[in-house]
Amino acid sequence: MSSVVNSLYEFGEFRLDPQKRTLWQGQQPIALTPKAFDILLVLIESQGQVIAKDDLMKAVWPDSFVEESNLTQTIFMLRKALGQTREQGYIVTVPGRGYRFTADVKPVPKTSEPVADTPPITHAMESSPRRVERIRYRMAVLLGLAAVLLLGVSAYLLWFRPRPASTGRTMLAVLPFQNLTGDPGQEYFSDGMTEEMISQLGNLDPQHLAVIARTSVMFYKTNPKPLDQVGRELGVQYVLEGSVRREADQLRITAQLIQLKDQTHLWARNYDRNATDLLAVQQEITQEIADELKLTLADKRVGSVANHAMSQNTSYEAYDLYLKGRYFLSKRTPESFQQAAEYFQQAIAQDSSYARAYAGLADTYALMSTWNEVPSSDFMPKARTAALRALALDESLAEAHASLALIAENYDYDWQTAEKEFRRAIELDPGYATAHQWYAEFLSWQGRFDEALAESERARELDPLSLIIATDHASILYFARQYDRAILQSRTVLDMDPNFLRARGILIHSYVQTGKFPQALHQVDQWVGEPEATWAWGWRAYVYGRWGRTADAEQALAKFQQLLSRYPNDPEPGLLMPYIATGRKDQAISLLQKLYAAHSPIIATLKTDPTFDPIRDDPRFQQLLAQLNNGKRSN
Repeated sequence: MSSVVNSLYEFGEFRLDPQKRTLWQGQQPIALTPKAFDILLVLIESQGQVIAKDDLMKAVWPDSFVEESNLTQTIFMLRKALGQTREQGYIVTVPGRGYRFTADVKPVPKTSEPVADTPPITHAMESSPRRVERIRYRMAVLLGLAAVLLLGVSAYLLWFRPRPASTGRTMLAVLPFQNLTGDPGQEYFSDGMTEEMISQLGNLDPQHLAVIARTSVMFYKTNPKPLDQVGRELGVQYVLEGSVRREADQLRITAQLIQLKDQTHLWARNYDRNATDLLAVQQEITQEIADELKLTLADKRVGSVANHAMSQNTSYEAYDLYLKGRYFLSKRTPESFQQAAEYFQQAIAQDSSYARAYAGLADTYALMSTWNEVPSSDFMPKARTAALRALALDESLAEAHASLALIAENYDYDWQTAEKEFRRAIELDPGYATAHQWYAEFLSWQGRFDEALAESERARELDPLSLIIATDHASILYFARQYDRAILQSRTVLDMDPNFLRARGILIHSYVQTGKFPQALHQVDQWVGEPEATWAWGWRAYVYGRWGRTADAEQALAKFQQLLSRYPNDPEPGLLMPYIATGRKDQAISLLQKLYAAHSPIIATLKTDPTFDPIRDDPRFQQLLAQLNNGKRSN
């Protein structure tokens, strides 16, 4: 549906002008980023229909390859602008499908802009009863706003609070380089420039200079914000901005370093180069900017440049495919895992010596076993082969060491090797947020919670807008029995993306552990979307069983077992929670023994996962735990 030029859209107490691209709430204009306004307009014009995520992204970013996190975070900011902090509001997430605008929208003739003494909607002729009704309504709104404010402050403290480096390091964000060529097809070059800058500067002096990860900074590519706001959200003291222009075979790249506390431009420079070899140009300019940064931050004890950038022998096509593989890997869905594997394989086909592509493939295969509940023997051996190939090509590659650590932890139950490889990965690249994230998870499974939370904070410091890192922080809090904090952290993630299922699972578990069973059941219903969804019945059996509603639990379990017979992958791990909750101790122990023999990653959590507390005292469980505590899986 196209915008009606001479009409405004009115919903609730808001008015939107498509032509002048303004939004008013009563008499007050509401500030929106251009992309947030575009999304709101598309949703309003959809007449209440569900808009798929992909369709919404194509409508708003038609000429760019953007990450889905850009959409979810823009939706989050738009909801905040509309006064919506939870799912109840104007913009509703339809699980597995997309978004829908639920308010009644009325096109109204365009006359004039709202002004301070002329509200767009007046109530001068209201009767006394109606005025009383409105007063009660306003009081309810004020109480609701107070609750929203409390939740918002809590969310800010967990998510958007400034995070000064715990180690006293200087924090830097490389904002996405702008593509000023006029050709959307050149976005890959400006994105590659950003990636190389992050990689190079991240290895400049990790002990004293930390660089925010790509996942977080790329959000600002399509959602530009004032620099002081960027500084608060990312917890940085400096930002590096830049742009790329290209005419024929000539490149002009600009870069400027800005100190955020006073918006001072510490230095700025133009680089004019020939574009015959794009990768060489990227690395040359990255090195020069690193040298400039070293001099500018000399008082911060920044050390020597360590060149861990992409090899000049790597084709840009392979590198581009690698970046797309990492993007899909971060989504953590069965479909995205498959897409990630395909992109990494294509990158390897382009360049068989590209170590980082092998490391990405190793991560994909290793995580597929954890997230898809498929037999580990199908993918973990492939993950090991890919990781070892990556290290044979480049022993100094932190990603490959982290992949080996993940395999040792989740497949071999070899705690000593896992810790050694995690530490080696962090030693090689202290700025690799994922290594800190996975190491934190490992430490939590060993019961070393203080260390785990410290590592998790390092990961969040390096990648503060990453949903998976924030969710794993909630998981660590859950394992540490800090349930209230786990609930708040999980809800904060779901505010950003209601479809991020791992966060919803942790929220359900935390509600169960604190006896909030109705809230847990509500989250199950929110998760699955459809009453007949297979996994809903397993979760319902678990919640009802822990609630003590035996008849409901038995009914849900029977329904779950019936539906599992049609499930294409191995369904047995899904029965573990219902078995425990309904008192089927023998079946639960037998299933755990089977999962241990099958190298399931579920077993790695036995020591600290509260889910197993109802059967923890069973001698057979203790025997299995003793085998794990030996530090290596028995064959």
